[in-house]
Amino acid sequence: MLEYLSIGQIVNTQGVRGEIKVYPLTDDASRFNKLKEVYVESKGEMIKYQIESTKHLKNTVILKLKGVDTMNDAEKLRDLYLKVGRWDAVRLPKDAFFICDIVDSEVYDIHGVLLGKLYDVLETGANDVYVVKTEGKDILIPALKQVVKEINLQTKKIIVDLPEGLV
Repeated sequence: MLEYLSIGQIVNTQGVRGEIKVYPLTDDASRFNKLKEVYVESKGEMIKYQIESTKHLKNTVILKLKGVDTMNDAEKLRDLYLKVGRWDAVRLPKDAFFICDIVDSEVYDIHGVLLGKLYDVLETGANDVYVVKTEGKDILIPALKQVVKEINLQTKKIIVDLPEGLV
């Protein structure tokens, strides 16, 4: 499992005092209000930053990071990802998973037939949709309790009961 989880991507600078505009990669953008520090991965190195302030603007979050004091400093972070250590990640409810933990899982039907490998999760609003790569075309599987019967993070195995006509 990954030690650090991506929670946002730095998409631009904001103003001249080094603030950054972040596109959240989390279900709840208010989680940024509770963070004291974040990591930025640059050239394979994790750099820790203290958060000085947080503001919300439409679909983005504006952060002021300690030590990033000019627009030029902020510009160097553009397109990089903000991460938190797994130990600082939000607690998930029962039967909820981080997307990064289930990607690359093998997906089987309830009869034990390998359907393919999960390679993406589409977040549609109503429910997530698992994109499973097969030898033919991709299968889109709704992530609903009546369809997804079991997810085993240790074995990277997902068992599904596909609705008739889905494949």
